[in-house]
Amino acid sequence: MAFIGRIRRVLSRKFRSGGRFGKINKAWLGLGLGLGLGLVGGGTTIGSCGVALYFLTEWPWSVKASGGNNPEISLPRYPWAFNGTFKAFDHAALRRGWQVYRTVCHACHSLQFVRFLDLVNVTHTAEEVKRIAAEFEVEDGPDERGDYYTRPGKLTDQIPSPYPNEEAARAANFGASPPDLTYAVLTRRRGVDYVFSLLTGWMEPPAGIPPSEDRYFNVYFTGGFTTMPRMLYQGMIEYDDGTPATESQMAKDVAEFLTWTASSEHDTRKIMTIKCIGILLLLLVSVVQINRRNWSHVRSRRLAYLPNIITREPRHPTSLLVDESYGRRSKKSGSLPD
Repeated sequence: MAFIGRIRRVLSRKFRSGGRFGKINKAWLGLGLGLGLGLVGGGTTIGSCGVALYFLTEWPWSVKASGGNNPEISLPRYPWAFNGTFKAFDHAALRRGWQVYRTVCHACHSLQFVRFLDLVNVTHTAEEVKRIAAEFEVEDGPDERGDYYTRPGKLTDQIPSPYPNEEAARAANFGASPPDLTYAVLTRRRGVDYVFSLLTGWMEPPAGIPPSEDRYFNVYFTGGFTTMPRMLYQGMIEYDDGTPATESQMAKDVAEFLTWTASSEHDTRKIMTIKCIGILLLLLVSVVQINRRNWSHVRSRRLAYLPNIITREPRHPTSLLVDESYGRRSKKSGSLPD
C-alpha cells in the first residue's frame, strides 16, 4: 500500500495544474491510477497462482490423480554433476555410457543423428573411434554396376541402426517401434531423471493391477506396462576402467551419455558463458570509470545560498530596468521603496 501511495503522490504532482486543463489532467490521473492498480493486482494474482501450482505439482508431497491401470508417481530429483552453472560432463562417465549403449541399448535403439566423428576426444581417442567404426557394417553404393554393398564403417559415417527399416523394427518388437535415442532426453521435462528412473523402475505389478502378457511393468512408464523388458543386470558389463557395473551405475552412465547426444554443445556453451561474463566485467569497469570522469565536475560542485540582506546586492542584477535603490529597505519602516 505504501508503494501505491507513493505512485499516487508522484502522479498527482505530475498532473497538477489549473485552468481549463485541470479536468483533463484529473481524468488522466484517474486513468493512470486505475491502470497501475490493475497491473499490480493482476501481477500479484498471476504470481500467487504460479506459486500455488508449483507447490502442488513439483514438491515431493504432490499428489496426481490416476486410474487403476495407469499409476503415476512423481519423478525423483537426482544430483547430476553436470547441472551446475560451471560444471561439465564427466568424460569417463560418457565413455562408460557409450559402452552400455553399444552392449545393451543398440540391440533395439538407434542413434541416427550421431556420427562416429562426434565421439572423438569426447569418449575415445581418434584411433579408438576408428577401430569402433570398423566393427560396424555400413551399406554404401551404388558402385560402378549400380549395386549396393556393405563396407566397414568410417569416422564420417552415422552410427548404423540395428534394423534396416521401421517395419523390421516393429516385427521384431511385438508391433512397437523402438524410438531413436539421440534426443530422447529432450522429449520430456527432466528427461535425464526420467531415463534413469525408467531404467531402474522395473518391478512386479502391485496388488490390484493385473499382469499383462508380453508386457512388463515399470512404475515410471506412462500406463505402467511397456514392451521393453528389464535390460540392466548387475555385472553384465565389464567396464574398461574397473568401475563396478551395478544396475544404478549403468543406468546413470547411459543417462549421462544420452544427455550428451542431445546437447553435445553443453560444455562449449558453458565455456562461452564464462568468457562472456569476463568480457562484461571488463566493460562494466570501463563504463564505471568513464561515468566517474564525466560526472566528477557535477559531484564536486557546491551550491551556497546567501540572502540579499547579507550581501546587499540587487535582486535582479542583470536587469537594466531595475533601479539602483531597488532591494534596499527603508531604515524606518523596513519596507521596499515605491
